[in-house]
Parts: sequence; structure tokens; C-alpha cells
Amino acid sequence: MLRQRPFLVEMLSAVGLIAAPFILPHLGFTPTTINRILVWGIFGIGFDILFGFTGLLSFGQSAFFGTGGMVAAYLLTIMNFPFVMVAVIIGTIAAAIVGYLVGLIALRRTGIYFAMITVAIAEVFFFVEFNPLSEWTGGENGLPGVPTPSVHLGLTTIHFNTDWSLYSLLAFWFFVGIVIALRIVRSPVGAILRAIRDNPLRAAAVGHNIHGYKLTAFIIAAGYAGFAGGLLGLMQGFMPPDAFMFDTSGQLVMQTAIGGAGTLFGPLVGAVVWLYLQDFLQTTLNLGASWKLVLGLVFVLLVCFLRHGLIGGIKDLYDFVTRRTRKVEPEEGSVSGLTAEEEQRAVQAALARAPVASLKLARGQAGGSFAGPILQARGLTKHYGGLAANSDIDFMVYPGELRGVIGPNGAGKTTFFKMLTCEIPPTSGSIVFEGRDITGLHVTDVCQLGLTKSYQVNQLFTRLTVRENLTIAALAELRGKFRLDLLRSLSGIPGLSEQVKHTLELVDLVDRTDIPVSQLAYGEKRRLEIGLALATSPRLLLLDEPLAGMSPRERVETVRLLKSISEGRTMIVIDHDMDSLFELVGRVTVLQEGRVLVEGTPNEIKGNSKVQEAYLGGIMAA
Repeated sequence: MLRQRPFLVEMLSAVGLIAAPFILPHLGFTPTTINRILVWGIFGIGFDILFGFTGLLSFGQSAFFGTGGMVAAYLLTIMNFPFVMVAVIIGTIAAAIVGYLVGLIALRRTGIYFAMITVAIAEVFFFVEFNPLSEWTGGENGLPGVPTPSVHLGLTTIHFNTDWSLYSLLAFWFFVGIVIALRIVRSPVGAILRAIRDNPLRAAAVGHNIHGYKLTAFIIAAGYAGFAGGLLGLMQGFMPPDAFMFDTSGQLVMQTAIGGAGTLFGPLVGAVVWLYLQDFLQTTLNLGASWKLVLGLVFVLLVCFLRHGLIGGIKDLYDFVTRRTRKVEPEEGSVSGLTAEEEQRAVQAALARAPVASLKLARGQAGGSFAGPILQARGLTKHYGGLAANSDIDFMVYPGELRGVIGPNGAGKTTFFKMLTCEIPPTSGSIVFEGRDITGLHVTDVCQLGLTKSYQVNQLFTRLTVRENLTIAALAELRGKFRLDLLRSLSGIPGLSEQVKHTLELVDLVDRTDIPVSQLAYGEKRRLEIGLALATSPRLLLLDEPLAGMSPRERVETVRLLKSISEGRTMIVIDHDMDSLFELVGRVTVLQEGRVLVEGTPNEIKGNSKVQEAYLGGIMAA
């Protein structure tokens, strides 16, 4: 629906804002409460981009809320700055700058440590406002006398000095804020933020600078908070010191959880519920300070029974109903009655009849026109304390080569792959890709150079669809690792839809394009895992056990896929299914105890006595 009517949400937002003053008063909302809801709604838009779309839970938004409000109030009261909205915008910029500086510190950690850092920073700002800077902030008294804005329209002047006239101003700015936020979340940056929320490891591995995008989301949230803080001062006629309190941040988090994170409108809905119940419990039921206890219980019940908030609950109900009427059948996951010999014959048949698919790659195939080895590792060693996972490995791959890597469990294959893609740094040794020493580079930079891998354990963006997963990977190749095209549409990226379409065809997921990844069968997820790597247009593709955990049917289909994508590409494949691997690759490297045991063609490896003894335990010889 949104693709067919791209401005539907904006139009409904405008209609809702126009209708609110005529409807909400009949439901018991006072004009002041309605204005407070809009301020909290603007405050929450930025926080939802940070938390709901990027997955960063911050308890320090009060620091930016207070900073933006205090800077604007100081300009308007102490400095007698004549332009009210300009002062609010200056406060917004100040909050965004503070957000940038705080983000540089807080984003050094993730998870609970990030949240705790934001709590500490909020407390620091509260202390500084009440003590060292009290001369400028008013301390416990705040800054009174904040003027209301006015607009000069030729022969007349509009003064926003009543509740309902102020509502029109706040509603206008909320609409502007929601339109900008919708553009952001629909932009390439918004798509990448959702990917970071779901799987930051894979977002970095396909070539995105996730720290840069996290910092961007942090600054956006700080800017929205600062703007809302400035509007709070205008609405109340003074800038209150409690804007800096931790309670402000906690209330914002709870309102977002009540309304639904990742929706942009969730904080507004949460503010409606929160402020209405607050007024009802205090004024109608006369509960006094006990209103917090009752409201806390309501919050717990809503979170327990509506895990995705009110808006999320409505969406889940809609999805449930549509799923019942439009049942999606998953791919069959197993084939019974297939012996090992029959399975192997099926694999060989799949290899023989595999269609040769092609994908137009922006970076070329098989290493392009590069002369010499496309990848060369010298003396590659990795120690974990006293344990040597890999020791003094020399490894070389040429453009267009299909190389297999085998070895028993614990031979160091996965560690070796992680060093080649710079996921982990080697203890010693060097890695040269297309003549460039990439030792010590970040995995994001290596992917941008054209070297990427699929993972042994699926690393997908599970809350996104198949198309969205491949879009994330293709964006890294088409846009580079970091670009702030915040207001650009995804449809405006040249070559993006073609890249995604070709990859879908290549991994045979065209019929599953708009299916959430969580609904895919295991074999389909493995193909999508390979598709994420392919969508970055790699010149060297590393596949870590692509057949692991598959049923016979899935293995046959994936072998056919590997055969089709091997044409014109340089690939290195790890797998325990040696029969399938030997049919696919032209040369094999055998690892044992973290070292290269032997290299050769599949036939040479099959007949090698060292391999039979060390890897196969004499089974093949028997």
C-alpha cells in the first residue's frame, strides 16, 4: 500500500492533527495536555529512530532535551534574542553538537554498557545544570519569561499566546518532524539503520560503516530532543530544570514502549496514554503521588501482553489475519528414503545439469584484469593465549580459480577464513589482496575492496524480507561504506533494483522476495546467506560450509546453485561434504592442526596417503 501511495502516511498525519482539537477535548483531554503530547511526540520521533530503528537504547535523552531548551531559553530571556524560532533552532543545533560529542564516547560500547554510559552522562548534565552553570540556567528555578513566537504576515501579526493557537504551531512542527523522519527511515540510511538493529556484525561484513551510521542516528535523536526542549520552553513560558532529570528519559522510554518502537508514531501514542492516565489518576481519582504506582502497573501489563506496543499489537493482529487468509507454504525441508549413494548421484547430477546464471557485477568478475594471485597469505599465524589456531600458513589463489579447503574439526578452517576477511587480526603474517596488503584492515574496508564471505552459521537480517536483505548488501557496493543521503529514496539509487533482481534470480529466491526471513526454510536461508555475499559484487568469494546442516534435497539444490555461481568467479569453499566439494573445485588445500598439510587436485588429494591417515583416518584406504 505504501509503495502504491507513498504519501498516505503523511496525509493521514495531517488529517489527524487537524481533527485532534475537535475530538480529543470530548475525550477528556485539556488543551494543555494536547500540547504536551505533541512536544513529547516530537521528542520521541528522534528517540524512536535511535531505539526502534537502530536498536540503541539510550537513557540519556534528557541531556539533549534540556540542552536544546536551555540554550533557546537563555537566548530569549537573558540575551533578549528577538527571533523566537531561530533561538529554538540554535538550541537544536547545540543539542546535536552535544549529541555528536557524547556519541563519540557512548558508542565505544554496545548493549547494556552503552545504556549505562548514557545514564551516567544524563546525570552529569543534571548536576552541571544545577550547580556550575546555575548562573546561566537558573538552577532550581529554571529560566522564566520565555516568550511565545509570533508571525508577521504583512498587515497582520499572528501571536501564539493561547493554548489553541500554540497547538497550531506545535502541530505544524510535529508534522514537519514526522515528514523528515519518514524520509529518513525510507532512505538508504534508514534501511541500513534497520540492518544494524537486526545484525550489526553482518551489516559491517557486507561493507557498511556501522559506527558512522550509529553516530548519525544518535545525532538525529539529539537534534529532535533539543528541538522538543525548545518548544517545551515556549509552551510553558519558562524552561524547567526537570528537563534534565533522569525521570524525563525514563518517561520517554516507557512512552515509546507503550506506543510501539520502530513506528515513529509509537511515542506519540504512548504520550497520549501516559499523559491522559496521569491527569485522570491525579485529578479525577485524586490518587496524588500514587498515580505513578498505578501507571507503572499499567505499563507492565501493556509490555507483557503487547510486546510490540499498541501500534505493534495492531500490526501483529493484521499480519495474523492476512496470514490466515493468505497462507504461505514453506519449502520442503527434507527428502526421505534417500541412501548415501543415491544422494551423491543426485548431487553429481545437479552439478552436471546446473544452469549457468550470471550476475552483472559492478566490480567485474574473476578478479577483473588483475595479473598474478588475487589473494596471497604469507606466514599466517593466529594464537589465542598458548593455543595456536593457525600456524605459518602460506596460501595463494589465482583469478578464476575454485579452491576448496578441507580438514577435520579443529583444523583451524574457520579461523583461517576469518583472518582472510579481516574479521580477526593475525598474530603474525600478512595478507595481500590484488597486490594490496590488507593485513589489519577492518572487515568493512575489505568488503569494499571486493573480498567477502558467507558464514557457516547464517548471519541474516531476520526481521527484514528477502528483498530488504539483499538491498542492504547491494547498497554497500553501490554507495560505499558511508554516505549521508538521508532524504534520498531507495528507488533513486541507480542500479539497485537490477542488482537485487539479478541476485534473487541467481540464488533462486524470486518467488520468496517479500517473505520475512524468519519464515524461510533452512535451505532457503542458506541460499540467502550466499546471496548476501554475492550482492556486494565480490571479486573473491569465500563460502564457509555452505552445505552444513542441509537435508539431501537442500544439499542437491545448493550444489546446483554453487555450480551456477562458480562460472567466471574466484571462490574459496570450506565444506565437510568432500564428495560434493571435489566435484565442484579445481584445487584443494588440506589443513591439519592449524597448518597446511597438502595441496593438490581433488584426485591427488583422494589418493594422498597423508590425507587418508590424518584426515580420513584410513577410511578411504580401507
